[in-house]
Amino acid sequence: MKTNKKKFIGVVISDKMDKTVVVKVERNKMHPKYKKVVKTYKKFYAHDENNEASEGDKVLIIESRPLSKLKRWVVIKVLEKAQNV
Repeated sequence: MKTNKKKFIGVVISDKMDKTVVVKVERNKMHPKYKKVVKTYKKFYAHDENNEASEGDKVLIIESRPLSKLKRWVVIKVLEKAQNV
């Protein structure tokens, strides 16, 4: 199935809400004037239906229709569980 929806891989930084996680996605971006690679990040609110993602997990998110005021993303799967020490 081919879709034109955006997909990102990020790390869950908060799972305190019910069925919602906050995912931090880091990107490397070239500075327009100084031509230096700068690391930037953005936080996305993503829907997690079964509350399976926890803090520190690496997840794959895909864009969807608006689910609430801030949620426009859905967690597809947990790629890597966090190392809880």
